[in-house]
Amino acid sequence: MMKTIARWLAPMALFAAPAAAQDTPDIEMWRLDCGVIDLSDSGPFSDGHLYDGEPRTLTDSCYVIRNGDRYLLWDTGVSSSLIGNPVSQFIFTMSLERSIVDQLADIDISPEQVTFVGLSHYHGDHIGQAAEFPGATLLMNSRDLAVVRSGANAEATAALAPWIGEDAGEALNFSGDHDVFGDGSVTILSMPGHTPGHSSLLVRLPESGNFLLTGDLYHFREQIENRGVPAFNTDRADTLASFERFGQIDASLDAIIVIQHDPGDIERLPAFPASAR
Repeated sequence: MMKTIARWLAPMALFAAPAAAQDTPDIEMWRLDCGVIDLSDSGPFSDGHLYDGEPRTLTDSCYVIRNGDRYLLWDTGVSSSLIGNPVSQFIFTMSLERSIVDQLADIDISPEQVTFVGLSHYHGDHIGQAAEFPGATLLMNSRDLAVVRSGANAEATAALAPWIGEDAGEALNFSGDHDVFGDGSVTILSMPGHTPGHSSLLVRLPESGNFLLTGDLYHFREQIENRGVPAFNTDRADTLASFERFGQIDASLDAIIVIQHDPGDIERLPAFPASAR
């Protein structure tokens, strides 16, 4: 019985407030520009036909979080091969101005200093530059990593090649939430539905407050209110359940939601190269 209770209580510890002020980790977060996605028609982003025929421009945001001398890179945008070479496919036109490595150099971070590459899910616009950090430990929900390792999504398998195969680098996968630095400051949140193991990110900054980075749980602000579920999500019921859980966490922690694909949310963090603390 005690072991059962302990297993039940363990995930709750991830939402405990960080340590007292004197023990608060030295932490800061930067937003990186990891691409632009122009949509000729937003229709597929709602299986209820909420956005049919609407063109949109989406941003493709990545984030780097420093905790002491350790760094988490959250999502890695589109491939750096798109710099000066936009690609159009279906309703999407994707482009990129600068690589992540180039932007990190502006704040004196080398690829070798990146401790963790955390991925919200395995879609190409979130994993495109991951392979440029082969020495980092990959953090990914086990359900999504299983899809990648199975070869069912060839693009994802190729993009994450450093962590697949006999000579694979270190990968840490988890089925639920994951405390990245072990101090409650940054938690990967299980938010399935967009993909089987889709995740969002909770970041607790001592000065700026709590931030919720959505991954692709939401793509633009309207989805929070009208609960638009993309037609290409893997599970509608899981998506709606994740909407509910995400909203509860937001309300409980008085968090600032940052929708990674919504250009209107860029201003919720300082303009690069400044950081939020």
